[in-house]
Amino acid sequence: MSNKYDVIIIGAGAAGMMCAIESGKRGKSVLLVDHAAKIAEKIRISGGGRCNFTNINTNPKNFISQNPNFSISALNQYTPDDFIELIKKHNIAYHEKTLGQLFCDHKSQLIIDMLLSECNQVNVKIKKCFVVDKVEKVNDDYIVINNNDKYFSKSLVIASGGLSIPKIGATDFGYKIASQFNLNIVETQPALVPLTFTDEILSLCNELSGLSLNANISQGNISFEEGMLFTHRGLSGPSILQISSYWSQGDSININLCPRDNLGEILQDKKNTKPKQNIISILCEFLPKRLAMIICDKNKFKGNISELSKQSLDKINNIINSWHVTPKGSEGYRTAEVTRGGVDTDEISSKTMMCRNHPGLFFIGEVVDVTGHLGGYNFQWAWSSGFVAGQYT
Repeated sequence: MSNKYDVIIIGAGAAGMMCAIESGKRGKSVLLVDHAAKIAEKIRISGGGRCNFTNINTNPKNFISQNPNFSISALNQYTPDDFIELIKKHNIAYHEKTLGQLFCDHKSQLIIDMLLSECNQVNVKIKKCFVVDKVEKVNDDYIVINNNDKYFSKSLVIASGGLSIPKIGATDFGYKIASQFNLNIVETQPALVPLTFTDEILSLCNELSGLSLNANISQGNISFEEGMLFTHRGLSGPSILQISSYWSQGDSININLCPRDNLGEILQDKKNTKPKQNIISILCEFLPKRLAMIICDKNKFKGNISELSKQSLDKINNIINSWHVTPKGSEGYRTAEVTRGGVDTDEISSKTMMCRNHPGLFFIGEVVDVTGHLGGYNFQWAWSSGFVAGQYT
């Protein structure tokens, strides 16, 4: 039968292509399908078009899941070093940015071309614009139906991604298949996403739109110190995107606009030693001038520091070192880099990525309840989970 394969993989993104390569290496006949005309769009647009393809500091602690230990096995089986070796094999130049993030020197299309080349070498058959109308299981066969054509396989891999960035094709397909097979799904929500505000804070963000600075953002005992960006909708930048993965509707977050300095102590010392120094001039030593001026203007802080009461100095300290805000929401899946939640890891073997109660059915990548921090971790999860599934399909 011409439509019979050992492995069918639905979703030709990072995880799906990696799984196809590994399955093909084992001599399996592999069909890799995707509903889009252009495959791996998330790779293409990532990292500003340079693809932040992994992080040399990858650790299970960089991932969010109801089972924090679930990612350990896959990450151990296929490490950042393993993917770097593949990059080197294809002579793709790369560089390290901050915090262990690795980017291509040139266009991210090189990563896509590399994966397609690897697929071609092991005879993976790729079908684009392939819309899956239905998935069935009859005896030991998984049947994928497309336009009345039936494709059969012993192993079916769902690598269809999450809900983030629908404009490049994200859908809820993977969750529907999981539900069809009675798998539990951890509630999904946008992650690595800008946060939005209303009223006074939104007005402030509008005034400061485009301004960025290093800030520490915390919620409970979780904190990130990276860049923060004011936008006309609210707050963005790496530190905000990071905390958004932990944020839930109604939660407040704490923002330290000057995390390396204790403004309370500094202002008191300045009042004692340099009483004639202007308060705006002092704050400009620690903050961007536009931000310092707006803080002083809105709170009517003016004149020499000697003229400000202890209450005023404490207020300045709280605004800068401990600014509590409650987001109205987030920009949603439209701009979210990933989807938090997904197929419950209790349903899946961490060693093989195969469903415990459905032999031959695998879920890999973003569709699973494993969400990485910003900085290449989600791609590493795609490579690792795809590699692992490819060993057992």
